[in-house]
Amino acid sequence: MSTPTFAGSEDVIVVNAWSRASIGINRPGAAYFTIHNATEDTVTLTGLTTPLATMPEIHETKTNAAGVSSMSPADDITIGPGESVALEPGRLHAMLMKLQDPMIEGETFPLTLTFSDGGEVTVEVPILGIAARGPGS
Repeated sequence: MSTPTFAGSEDVIVVNAWSRASIGINRPGAAYFTIHNATEDTVTLTGLTTPLATMPEIHETKTNAAGVSSMSPADDITIGPGESVALEPGRLHAMLMKLQDPMIEGETFPLTLTFSDGGEVTVEVPILGIAARGPGS
């Protein structure tokens, strides 16, 4: 089993970042993106920070046999060498709880991904329309 190594911006690539506009600040926002591990070692995503929300977390949506979906905080995300993990609607996603400002279409916000060794990668996340389904929608 590989141990997590330094995950700097030259080692981990974040692509296709996007989010949806919010209605005020009372409901959480979400962000979506794909993380690619370009290292030869396993990296582990352990947290998120952003000035936009005081409680950002990785959440996972699960659907039971009866078709009922629920969300809960996800465990740390381990990404093998050369592998990618997509955070997308209805699956893993960055839940932005306790918004400090509304998420306004056309604006961006910084989102910093923290890895188990203390390495960080920051990405600017564009805010799309409230009904967006992803970049280019």
